[in-house]
Amino acid sequence: MKNVTARDIMTKPVVAARKHASAKDIALQILSGLYSGMPVTDESGKVIGVVTEYDLLAQLGKGRQLAKLTAKDIMTEKAVTVDVNTPLNEVLNLMLNKDVIRIPVTEDGRLVGVIARSDILRNYIESDFITY
Repeated sequence: MKNVTARDIMTKPVVAARKHASAKDIALQILSGLYSGMPVTDESGKVIGVVTEYDLLAQLGKGRQLAKLTAKDIMTEKAVTVDVNTPLNEVLNLMLNKDVIRIPVTEDGRLVGVIARSDILRNYIESDFITY
């Protein structure tokens, strides 16, 4: 992880929701994108929260209809984010200490990518498997 930064391993482009997006539409995006959550941004691209599968399931568990809820209604506010220049070891420590699966990556305060646990693992592992 020497000299590796968030910019080096982040996934981009990243899909984000706006605060007025319906929770049902977010669930459909998550299912079709094969990821477990997504950032929520304001009009300027600043991360204002995150909606996860857990957030969606919690609402279903309360008997609420996703079509009647918005990202703002269910998002986890004050999302953990990192700057593109954050060293990878700091990103890993944040994930472990905050128990998060993915971290939005920002540049000049705006969302530019996301790092998932699998991105960090992929950076460490040299594969002994080859696809032909």
